[in-house]
Amino acid sequence: MTEIFTHSLLQHYWWIIVSLLGAILVFLMFVQGGQTLIYSLGKTDEERTLLINLLGRKWEFTFTTLVTFGGAFFASFPLFYSTSFGGAYWVWMLILFAFIVQAVSYEYRSKAGNFLGKRTYETFLLANGILAPVLIGTAVATFFTGSQFSVNFMNITRLTGDKMPVISEWTGPAHGLEAALNPHNLLLGLTVFFLARVLALLYFMNRLNHPVMMERIKKQLLINAIPFVMFFLGFTIWTLLSSGFAVNPQTGVISLESFKYLHNLLQMPVVAILFILGVALVLIGIIRPLTCFEKCSTKGIWGAGIGTILTVFSLFLLAGFNDTAYYPSTFDLQSSLTITNSSSSSYTLTVMSYVSLLVPFVIAYIWVAWRSIDNKKIDSIELENESHVY
Repeated sequence: MTEIFTHSLLQHYWWIIVSLLGAILVFLMFVQGGQTLIYSLGKTDEERTLLINLLGRKWEFTFTTLVTFGGAFFASFPLFYSTSFGGAYWVWMLILFAFIVQAVSYEYRSKAGNFLGKRTYETFLLANGILAPVLIGTAVATFFTGSQFSVNFMNITRLTGDKMPVISEWTGPAHGLEAALNPHNLLLGLTVFFLARVLALLYFMNRLNHPVMMERIKKQLLINAIPFVMFFLGFTIWTLLSSGFAVNPQTGVISLESFKYLHNLLQMPVVAILFILGVALVLIGIIRPLTCFEKCSTKGIWGAGIGTILTVFSLFLLAGFNDTAYYPSTFDLQSSLTITNSSSSSYTLTVMSYVSLLVPFVIAYIWVAWRSIDNKKIDSIELENESHVY
């Protein structure tokens, strides 16, 4: 019994780690949001270069967190990794492609002899800014709505026939792209998209020294905050009022339960507090710059950023804790993945847990590096003295 409890504790611990990484990733996607605003805010080449260089100082944080998030998921819950990444591969391939063109764009946009021109690479940044938030948002939404796949461990013994002997088989016709056609999923995809733009605008307010663009930033903040709130409310209400995928803790049988995620929120008061606090911080971070007139607050990014992390973190916990299938199968309910039936062995999770003790040091390093890069606001004069311009 002790061994089973220890394994269960490790499974919950690693879901918390994965959830935290996913929440930090969503916050860092303000880089993608900023890339979609380059032409709305920058009316001259100098202004666009200023914005791109401000974002260019942070894009590697987003990419590194994405890789870490994927690696942690692979190591702790390998059955999810093989099911989703092996079945819904078109979604993940598009996300990977979007990040590849982003890296290339920041590297080559201002290089001498750039025969494609700056506009081409700025278009690539725009594509990354649209695709990455929307696709990642719709992919995460499937934690609540489900995907079309089946899991059969006996498949590994299949040695004949045309099909490969794999445990998980994807039955969706478009290998993951069908998730974007689900209105419920699309609500979260658009929520993440507009949230990324809002966070980018708050970040620009905090780090940019350009009075002319500041007026445009404040106007764009209102324009993007309204659809963000609407899409977020739509997704939240729809999710809390819809049926969820409950797991019987004794038998492991999975069934539909009315208002499952609302029940999770009420039955886990700590998660409910984190969710409410996170939403409140995001709203405060948005409202303060919009309601000040003479001297506008530039600290909104910190409140909204922390609020984003808390809100997304609590959503992940709602999807995986309290006897809930975090990756439901709409093709075969009993194939749905839970943190119990999809995790690594107790030994693997234990070894990984020791490694995870280094996470606070990594976070501290990121914070120090962040503060070092952002030691002062960026302006045209500073850009002229930069040794490396994106």
